[in-house]
Amino acid sequence: MAQLYSIGYATKPLDTFLEQLAANRIAAVADVRSVPYSKRFYDYHREALQATLRARGIYYIYMGEELGPRSKDDNHYDNCGQVQFDRLMTSALFQKGIERLQNGLSKGLNIALLCAEKDPAECHRSLLVGYYLKSRLALEVTHIGHHGELESQAAMEDRLAELHGVKGDLFLSTEQQLHSAWKQQCQRMAYTRPATDE
Repeated sequence: MAQLYSIGYATKPLDTFLEQLAANRIAAVADVRSVPYSKRFYDYHREALQATLRARGIYYIYMGEELGPRSKDDNHYDNCGQVQFDRLMTSALFQKGIERLQNGLSKGLNIALLCAEKDPAECHRSLLVGYYLKSRLALEVTHIGHHGELESQAAMEDRLAELHGVKGDLFLSTEQQLHSAWKQQCQRMAYTRPATDE
């Protein structure tokens, strides 16, 4: 059965990245960066990465429009200019992206969501996409760590509950603990538009 993974590339040599894809039998990479370029890691620019993956028989699909963390819709932002993932999840474009992922999985392809951050707990690939898939569709994402270690979305969310000091809170159910930790982490990590001078 096909599986959905996520992987971050920051500071990771390209050869290591490719070895990790091979170790997990990744057949397709879904690039979920809103901006598919890097100021420091040129191997991961959209066109360069696409060519590298194609040479190895791995599909490259750009999905930053559908599943990226920077929405173009003003309704997805709060008064401080920070994107609100719970709003973004309800958009037709996001839902289209989720359907595309499900379609790829239904074809038997192991897919890896690609973004930059080393730690999935600090990236929208877990806080937006992974959280939605697990909570709404009961679909688990496995995160490939910087050194190739694997962590389930459930384990990552449990780690967040500990990080934010809500794990074991007697006044919150386990579900409420996880949701509280997720909300706090989103507030810490979600994209905020740059301030503009008026």
